[in-house]
Amino acid sequence: MGIFLSKIFGRILGNKEVRILILGLDNAGKTTILYRLHQGEVVTTIPTIGFNVETVTYKNIKFQVWDLGGQSSIRPYWRCYYPNTNAIIYVVDSADQERINICKDELLAMLDEDELKDAALCVFANKQDLPGAMSAAQISEALGLAGIKNREWSIFQTSATKGEGLTEGLDWLSLTLAGKK
Repeated sequence: MGIFLSKIFGRILGNKEVRILILGLDNAGKTTILYRLHQGEVVTTIPTIGFNVETVTYKNIKFQVWDLGGQSSIRPYWRCYYPNTNAIIYVVDSADQERINICKDELLAMLDEDELKDAALCVFANKQDLPGAMSAAQISEALGLAGIKNREWSIFQTSATKGEGLTEGLDWLSLTLAGKK
């Protein structure tokens, strides 16, 4: 089945390269996700000051993935990276209920930017392995995702440390971006 899907994606996309931003508040798991996708394992990370960038090849698509720091002092600079972005992976710490409204405010402000008007949105409800984690449905409601009508979006329950849910999100991104070719 995997070889069959790879052949289909290869015919549809060739060796397409897309630009993806991984955004979210600090400590949401963005860097852990980036290196889990790039190296296939969890690496010890420190808070990102600035950015990390890696190329992740998945089903004949080269994802150029930009992981931007999520501290409040860095978030205003996210807009410097918006041009030519094909998709956004927005990472939410599912166990951080206290900051879900900040997540919503940052997400909605970002989605209002003209430079991101055509970007697909993939939300990772991360840290599902932690006690008290909100479900994808709860996070979707808290972020107001049902109100987003002007772009393709989806949400996935993930655990970056366990590697759960990440490939489902990349599968969705691959199919969504293939439709935009």
